[in-house]
Amino acid sequence: MVTDERFMQRCIDLARLGQGYVAPNPMVGAVVVYNGKIIGEGYHHKFGAAHAEVEAIRSVKEQHLLAEATVYVSLEPCAHFGKTPPCTDLLIEKHVKKVVIGCVDSFSKVSGKGIERLKNAGIEVVVGILEKECRDLNKRFFTFHEKQRPYVILKWAQSKDGFLDKLRRNDEKGVNWISSPETKALVHKWRSEEQSILVGRKTVQNDNPTLTVREFSGENPIRILIDSQLQLKSEYNIFSDEAPTIVFNRVKNDKVGSVEWVKIAETDTQLILDELYKRNIQSIFVEGGSRTLQYFIFGNVWDEARVIVGKTNLLEGTKAPVIAKTPQFSYPFSSDIIYHYFRK
Repeated sequence: MVTDERFMQRCIDLARLGQGYVAPNPMVGAVVVYNGKIIGEGYHHKFGAAHAEVEAIRSVKEQHLLAEATVYVSLEPCAHFGKTPPCTDLLIEKHVKKVVIGCVDSFSKVSGKGIERLKNAGIEVVVGILEKECRDLNKRFFTFHEKQRPYVILKWAQSKDGFLDKLRRNDEKGVNWISSPETKALVHKWRSEEQSILVGRKTVQNDNPTLTVREFSGENPIRILIDSQLQLKSEYNIFSDEAPTIVFNRVKNDKVGSVEWVKIAETDTQLILDELYKRNIQSIFVEGGSRTLQYFIFGNVWDEARVIVGKTNLLEGTKAPVIAKTPQFSYPFSSDIIYHYFRK
């Protein structure tokens, strides 16, 4: 790997450490290089905290070296005041010699403005190092700003013979575990990486999920429930105070404690995504049930799907959704196999 790519890869690796904590900001990493050696590095730790460039500049012990240093950053430095001052101002103030940028920020308040300000200050700027990898790092952020909707990840576990759930008789309740305990912990990690998690009414009725990250250290996502006629009562776990809950329905608007009811004309996927966009929610993890997942598939409003296939056969029950594509990759995890699909 050539030098620029090696340092940019370090930026990407650093940036990932902020996953699950920085949204709605993007994940960003930065390194400061002098004479081919890293003398400072940083990343955006948490929304509202210092940006990656600030962290990296602060970490340099011999500040006078900055005038001859190159700063690598995975995303174009910001040029506007938000929770923190513009990062371009700091880079200009420190008279850094050169800035190497992974990809341009498509957010309207930044897009190209940071690069322009750096060049106008006489700083050499290089753009597009590991550009694809840097854009993929912030696929949620870019999808939100470029498509005006959250990034949508579908997830379900199915039996080896293609069933999502067993045949339930006499209104039988309770979780029907298909995947292994180790995979359950992995799913909790996935939840921690997204801003929100969505299920339909039937999933809550049958499984009474908590939809938190109990088995992984991280932030609980915002819980989203589709209950068009408000048939569910408050005793279900999804209404606990462990995380905020949004209930999309066709009856009322209201807010009590951590639960908010949002009335929409139809409980369809596009209207739900429009509402989440207005609330600055950049990613959504759709966990079920079958009908809800199929709505997103049929509406072609999904970006990624993660399908966990267990080792057991159910013989009958609720059929799992079907994606008419070949998975991009798969891998064994504990006793399960996980398949990853991407819509594009």
